[in-house]
Amino acid sequence: QVQLVESGGGVVQPGGAHRLSCETFGFIFQLYAMAWYRQGPGKQRELVALITPGVLVNYSDSVKGRFTASRDDAKKTISLQMNDLRPEETAVYYCYARFEGDYLRQFWGQGTQVTVSS
Repeated sequence: QVQLVESGGGVVQPGGAHRLSCETFGFIFQLYAMAWYRQGPGKQRELVALITPGVLVNYSDSVKGRFTASRDDAKKTISLQMNDLRPEETAVYYCYARFEGDYLRQFWGQGTQVTVSS
C-alpha cells in the first residue's frame, strides 16, 4: 500500500527555521520525482520544490535561497529545510511523488500544518 507520511509541522516565529520530513512506503522510491507543495488558507496549492530522481532540485522563486529540499533514496524519504520563514508561508505542506512510465502514477501525503506566527 502506497503511503506518504509527512511530519514536522508546527508553529514557528517569523524569521525562524523549521524542517519537514516525508517517509514513503509501497513504491519504488528511486524512480519517482518527489516534491513539496503547500496550500495556504484561501490559496491554491503551489509547488515549493521538485527533486528529480537524478537529485536535481527546482525551487519556486519565492523560496530560493531560503529553503533546501533533499532526498535519501536509501531511507526513501525527503526533507525540506525552511529558513527565514514568513507569515504568508503559513500553509499545509504536502509531500508528492510522481512517475511517468507507461502511465502516470502520482501520490500525495496527507499534509502537515506549518504556522508562521509570533
